[in-house]
Formats: sequence, structure tokens, C-alpha cells
Amino acid sequence: MKLFDPTSRAVERAVEVARRPARLAGLRLGLVDNTKFNSDTLLRKLAERLARRHGMTVTITNRKRSPSHEIDEAGIRALRTQADLVVSGIGD
Repeated sequence: MKLFDPTSRAVERAVEVARRPARLAGLRLGLVDNTKFNSDTLLRKLAERLARRHGMTVTITNRKRSPSHEIDEAGIRALRTQADLVVSGIGD
């Protein structure tokens, strides 16, 4: 009997993590809504809290086509130029 093993190894790649800001006060916030249930609600409430506590403002919101799709290059460029900090919502 032959068994087929559909698993594969994870692809390893180097990831460069962005530096954390020293302070949150007055930063421009970018939001990525991944379209999962409650993702938009989670992001909205987080943005409201960050505005109250740190004076942050939402300058750009990007909504993905689906949770499994990536943001297109134009969306990434917009987030890089219009936001100091980006939060991606998970929802559920």
C-alpha cells in the first residue's frame, strides 16, 4: 500500500520587522480591513481608542478583497506614504 503525504515543509524566509515608534502621540494610522466578520468593527473601535488616548488619526483604510488576498502594490505604497503605523484587523 502506498500512502500519499500531502504535507510540505514551511518555506523559510527572512522577515524584516518594522521599528516600533517611540511614541504614539499624533501618529497617522492606516487600517487594513481583511473582510472577516467584525474586522471593521474591531478596527473602528481600536482607532477610536487610539484617537482618544494618543491623538492618532486614521489617514487611510484599505479593504482587502478577501482574507486570503494580499494588498496590491498600490495599496502598500499608499499605506507607506500616508500612515506612520498600520493595523490589520482580524475579526471573527
